[in-house]
Amino acid sequence: MQYESISVTPVSPNIGAEVGNIDLTKPLNNRQVEELHGALADHLVLFFRDQKLDHESQKALGRHFGKLHISVGGDGTNSKALAGDPEVRALHFDENSERVSGETWHTDQSCAKVPPMGSILYLHTVPPKGGGDTMFASMYAAYDALSDRMKAYLTGLTAVHDGTRAFEKTANNNPPISTHPLITKHPVSGRKLIFFTGLIVTKINGLPPDESDAIIAYLSKHCEHPDFQYRFRWKPHSVAFWDNRCAHHRAIWDYWPHTRSGFRIQIQADAPPIPA
Repeated sequence: MQYESISVTPVSPNIGAEVGNIDLTKPLNNRQVEELHGALADHLVLFFRDQKLDHESQKALGRHFGKLHISVGGDGTNSKALAGDPEVRALHFDENSERVSGETWHTDQSCAKVPPMGSILYLHTVPPKGGGDTMFASMYAAYDALSDRMKAYLTGLTAVHDGTRAFEKTANNNPPISTHPLITKHPVSGRKLIFFTGLIVTKINGLPPDESDAIIAYLSKHCEHPDFQYRFRWKPHSVAFWDNRCAHHRAIWDYWPHTRSGFRIQIQADAPPIPA
């Protein structure tokens, strides 16, 4: 689309764009919101620099895309909902952290019956010498790279996403277990993609166990191919807004004992993933 109120600069062939000429701390006009919707559909992940967000401005951005989602899990120490404001989750990792969230490739909370549409992460503090990057991967590109025979084989199959694999020790309630199609169609773009999280997919329905395990292993490796990826290098007061329906991401923990700290919100989707 043509952008008039914001600037949009792609950062890689398959995923990601930096957005400029916008102040997320102030109310957005209709044209800005329309162009942000278009940019997210085109680029899957949007990056913003020098945005000193407070909780209300971060939530206001999310509400332009839907109702806010309350996260399933969190460890209560490094990742926890704010008291009295459960839609905002504080993510803080420092010299006392024993692990960080999201160290494996995933799409957020795919175990939910209706996984969140998107996530907005704002970091105010980052390691002083770099590190703590977030990697993103396009599941459109992952689907397009499959052979025609593999596309035909996977289309129509469903997978079990078991939340106990990720949230057993941290969820506020019983972690959800849901079944979703492996190949889905994005509700906005109409493009086909692979909907898959290797960490929590326990089986492919309708296949013998050994065949199911082999497909899970294949897709886990395939979706991690570097051709589909972009690595975002954080600076203080940066924002990443990703479309959870078509993008994988992974946090890099290479900065211990330094601090990486900020806040994340998530946005509800209107419906479960759509079979392609």
